[in-house]
Amino acid sequence: MDILKNFGVDPVMVGAQIINFLIIFYLLKKFLYKPVLGMLKKREDKIQEGLKQAEESRLLLEKTLEEEKKVLGKAQDEAKRIIEQSRSQAIEISQRIEEDTKKQADRIILEAKEQIDQESKATEQRLSEKVSLLAESLLTKSLEGFFGEKEQKEIAAKAAKKIKK
Repeated sequence: MDILKNFGVDPVMVGAQIINFLIIFYLLKKFLYKPVLGMLKKREDKIQEGLKQAEESRLLLEKTLEEEKKVLGKAQDEAKRIIEQSRSQAIEISQRIEEDTKKQADRIILEAKEQIDQESKATEQRLSEKVSLLAESLLTKSLEGFFGEKEQKEIAAKAAKKIKK
């Protein structure tokens, strides 16, 4: 112990300092260290919760993006289907219109042919009547010098009957 006194160390003071150190250590541990650790634990829990929520948000975002892609894909498929359906309907309508136009043109041509046939028959009839009258007139004039009036009428009547047949 003399050695300690030679160096200026008082054992009572060292003991008192050790007791003071233990008291301060206990007080710091109870009133400062535990609250700080609790606060750090709460902060760590909040950070973990935030990370967990961030991960959940990321997963939700990925899921939403996937669903968005699916919806866009379906919308594009639907748009393609509608466009294709519209094209086929347009082709079908065009074909119907073309067929209707063809039928109408055929009907008009048939009506025109019928009208031409009717006019041709009427013209032939008129021409036939005029030729008959002309032939009858020519026959009557050519018979005037050779036969009498009664004979001329008989011959003209017979010729007119044959011509009209």
